[in-house]
Amino acid sequence: MSWRIVVISHRAKLDFKLGSLIVRGDTVTKIHLSEISMLVIENTGVSLTAYLMSELIKSKVKVIFCDEKRNPVAEMVPYYGSHDTSAKLRQQIKWDDYTKGTIWTEIVTEKIRQQRNVLRILGKNEFKLLNQYLKEITFFDETNREGHAAKVYFNALFGMKFSRSLDHPINAALNYGYSIILAAVNREIVKNGYITQLGLFHDNMFNQFNLGSDLMEPFRPIIDYKVLNMEFDEFDHKEKMELLDVLNSQVIMDGKKQYLNNAIGLYVRSIFDALNDKDPALISFYQNVI
Repeated sequence: MSWRIVVISHRAKLDFKLGSLIVRGDTVTKIHLSEISMLVIENTGVSLTAYLMSELIKSKVKVIFCDEKRNPVAEMVPYYGSHDTSAKLRQQIKWDDYTKGTIWTEIVTEKIRQQRNVLRILGKNEFKLLNQYLKEITFFDETNREGHAAKVYFNALFGMKFSRSLDHPINAALNYGYSIILAAVNREIVKNGYITQLGLFHDNMFNQFNLGSDLMEPFRPIIDYKVLNMEFDEFDHKEKMELLDVLNSQVIMDGKKQYLNNAIGLYVRSIFDALNDKDPALISFYQNVI
């Protein structure tokens, strides 16, 4: 099982040899592709061969490219993630609105539940209001309890003047962390033979990752809690490495300890089982991340 998160932060040439990623910089490093879960190319001075890119795709390694500010700007998504991709795509197109609505309701409910758990652990009385929102959720969250919960939640975490639209290091950290979670979710979607464009709730014509944006929602509070407990005035390389390491943290999944990276895979597969069998009880959510 792949487990390494490899970050290339300095100028280097990457190529492929005998099943391994070869990193040629000041020194030469070799890492077998079977060990790599995610490759983050942080430096725009990095070059890599087409041969390597092809082999990374075959090994289902998620590759994230960063801009000159070392912020994620793109990820590599293969055309085919599974031998039966065509059959999976036909399934995905046939998911009916009621089933998608039911699954989305479960996802939103779990997101608010995890936000409530964060507030309760921090001793914030606002968790009681999120408890009330959980009782008020309707099919497809038509009354937008998710939006109301988010406002209460972020103000409780970062103060009444905080807004997700502010140009602030906290938002830079949150956005970076969310992009890592989204990339991990997208990797599992494609790996299971589905496409990321067709979502349950998100349907923006300019968003290539509508489904990933849907499925990642319950994992956002993990990033929120991590950022809250980081001490930084500027969001830089050190902080990015801390957030990347979140994928190596442990959670409880179906009564067993799992690394978050693996738990995301189990969760995504359970979502597809629930959609295809029209049974939301099949969804596996994580527990006790904090």
